[in-house]
Amino acid sequence: MKTVFSTGELRQIINDWRRKGERIAFVPTMGNLHDGHISLLERASTVADRTVVSIFVNPIQFGQGEDYAKYPSTLESDQEKLVRCGLDVLFAPNLEELYPAGTAEDTRVSVPGLSTILCGKFRPGHFSGVATVVTKLFFSVLPDYALFGEKDLQQLMVIRRMVDDLCIPIKILGHPIVREADGLAMSSRNSYLNEQQKTIAPLIYQTLETARLEVAQETANFRQIENNAVEVLRRAGFRPEYFSIRRSADLVEANERDQEPRLSILVGAWLGNARLIDNIQVNLDD
Repeated sequence: MKTVFSTGELRQIINDWRRKGERIAFVPTMGNLHDGHISLLERASTVADRTVVSIFVNPIQFGQGEDYAKYPSTLESDQEKLVRCGLDVLFAPNLEELYPAGTAEDTRVSVPGLSTILCGKFRPGHFSGVATVVTKLFFSVLPDYALFGEKDLQQLMVIRRMVDDLCIPIKILGHPIVREADGLAMSSRNSYLNEQQKTIAPLIYQTLETARLEVAQETANFRQIENNAVEVLRRAGFRPEYFSIRRSADLVEANERDQEPRLSILVGAWLGNARLIDNIQVNLDD
């Protein structure tokens, strides 16, 4: 595995691969890698000849008071994991490489509508920061495929919409959520949980599973299901931001009278210093 820090060096490698007719997959990350990231790499190796992973903690997707300054930096251990996976290239740019003019007045990419609901409601500007840095990374790597985990479902949909709207010739692949044995979705921020909170955290997935079963009932009342779930989480010690039943196609709030068969149930909640998100899919046709 080769680690590169500059876009110029990365593009030389990419150009060499292109001349050989090799296809390229790309997995963007912020580091502190876990088995969920590794599963993305394994998937990438099945769709392309070469794989690039980026590690970059993007300041403009963090809001005031969020954890940018303390986000775990584990480059050395991440490199060891990537070597074991047989990765081709790790791209680890510094701030000046991706934001040569600084971050105060740089060009931003925004995806309207999708970016201001759910997580976007509680993290204003977050998805503009995500869309901006992903665009920069896309034009640095120039991949055929880019892979994103479905735990961040709203992010995945924002990226897909951005690629379609800007006519970027990259195939976006979503990858299923990887969970701990207790059901908790793997996340770099799980490291913020203390031992007691780790025993409580799986309730977030259990609550999603309960809601999935309730949504499928003929007498389902979606708003009541959401309210009940929020109360369950609150009583357990979570600070819920949202628990919402949405149409999978566009994340518009779903209504039990719509007879929409494909639904997504999404949750965002704090437990101590960890902000946890998760989701589950429902197909009423099944």
